[in-house]
Amino acid sequence: MALQAPNLPLKPNPNNPFPPIPSHLRPSSHHQKTPQKVVPKHHLLTRRSISTALFGSLLFDSKRANATFDFGVTTPDQTVEEAESGIRYHAQSLLQVKDLFESSSSTELWKEAQKALRKRASYLKQDIYTIIQSKPGSERPQLRKLYTFLFNNVTELDYAARDKDTTRVWECYGNIAVAVNDILSRI
Repeated sequence: MALQAPNLPLKPNPNNPFPPIPSHLRPSSHHQKTPQKVVPKHHLLTRRSISTALFGSLLFDSKRANATFDFGVTTPDQTVEEAESGIRYHAQSLLQVKDLFESSSSTELWKEAQKALRKRASYLKQDIYTIIQSKPGSERPQLRKLYTFLFNNVTELDYAARDKDTTRVWECYGNIAVAVNDILSRI
């Protein structure tokens, strides 16, 4: 038996546009909830479980996996030949950032040098990445290590220029020059 409020005279509230519902017209609480049939969770087929099963079967099917999925990341619209022909130019361009840092006697013009550094480094980064991807697996780890060293120093140079730290700028530039020459000698 559901508990119901005692029958009190209902007073309309002038601020409420909806009149109160008398208790004898309200549905009792046992009619509001209908019992649900409980289904064990492992019996439910969801989109996630179905897609996981299908993708897993495709992924681990050794005959199809090599032909269907290419998980290698490649640089769009650039061939290895284009990267090899442009890498020396882009490397020289990156090393010419030194002139921009030297030409500005004060650190006020370093913002422009930072913009040039970012733009030139992105071109070189794309070239080196494309070439590394084309190399045999045995040569890649050393090239990746040099690639990481080079572009970590590019980032550090950018931060040093932002902080107007002259000694750190020249230290990072020296590391960049060494890394570029090392990469070019191995490619």
